[in-house]
Amino acid sequence: MPKTNILIVEDENIVAKDIQTSMKKLGYTVVGICSNGNDAIQSAEANKPDLILMDIMLKGDMSGIEAAEQIRQRFNIPVIYLTAYADESTLAKAKITEPYGYIIKPFKEIDLHTSIEMALYKHSKQSDLKKERDFLYSIVENNDSRHVIFVKSNKKLVKVNAADIYFAEALKDYVVIHTLNAKYTIHATMKDIEKKLSSIDFVRIHRSFIVRLDKIAAIDHQYIIIEGDKKEIPVGNLYRDELKKRIKQL
Repeated sequence: MPKTNILIVEDENIVAKDIQTSMKKLGYTVVGICSNGNDAIQSAEANKPDLILMDIMLKGDMSGIEAAEQIRQRFNIPVIYLTAYADESTLAKAKITEPYGYIIKPFKEIDLHTSIEMALYKHSKQSDLKKERDFLYSIVENNDSRHVIFVKSNKKLVKVNAADIYFAEALKDYVVIHTLNAKYTIHATMKDIEKKLSSIDFVRIHRSFIVRLDKIAAIDHQYIIIEGDKKEIPVGNLYRDELKKRIKQL
């Protein structure tokens, strides 16, 4: 198994050397030690480490938070912050960069090891989900989404006719595609799904629901009723006018 490559960004030389020693004892490979944000960005680009240990308070014009944000946007490398500062203001700024960990100095080797392994696992899973989602969407883009979409079921991509879809429902970080006899859960957002389903056949009626127009059996002021299973779905105030425009009334 290849060793994990770590980049250390720390402006205190003694602390940086201590971290390097700990990394080697834990079985990691240190690909570089940087003392400022600009060098960290250049080293990240050149060495492509698996993870970066980043001190928040760096000397120079660029803070660790600013460097981490650029690295996240440009290279998608997970960052764990190392800092002696745990005030609310610092935490708030750090959260924006979506770090994979936050360790308060002084720390123990076990803290470093645990945080690194958790960060690597989380980043790996997120990368796999993104690849899966991008692959799924690339398939959808190459089909007429008014007729066919592909959804993952039991580790396979299954073709589903758009005409068989009754509605899509948002559940936290997932969307459930409902047909009369099956449900398919995919990792996506409602905004993503809304783009992929044809606007001619589907309408969003709630922040958590998109329905197929020809599957609506009845409508009252606050709900629509889906044909077949007779499920009631709420109509959000922000979506009511659009629904009225999309249906034919006598």
